[in-house]
Amino acid sequence: MKNEFDTIDQTLDEMLVNLGAIVLKLASVSKTAAERRALAQSVHQYTVCAERSSDPRVQRLRVELEATLQPPLKLVSSR
Repeated sequence: MKNEFDTIDQTLDEMLVNLGAIVLKLASVSKTAAERRALAQSVHQYTVCAERSSDPRVQRLRVELEATLQPPLKLVSSR
């Protein structure tokens, strides 16, 4: 029974890695406000699913995806 749970857990981790890669790709092409809102929702849903995973790949993708939601910093110079 434990072996079956381990297999399911590994399969879910693989699915999360694949899903994370897809959402990361979406992050690179999202431009409009509506697309950014949809991306934020996808990142949030991924984060909820990834929360319990112990797979370092899943956790690394979670951090990367959360970083895509941060607004880009602009350098402002004053004289």
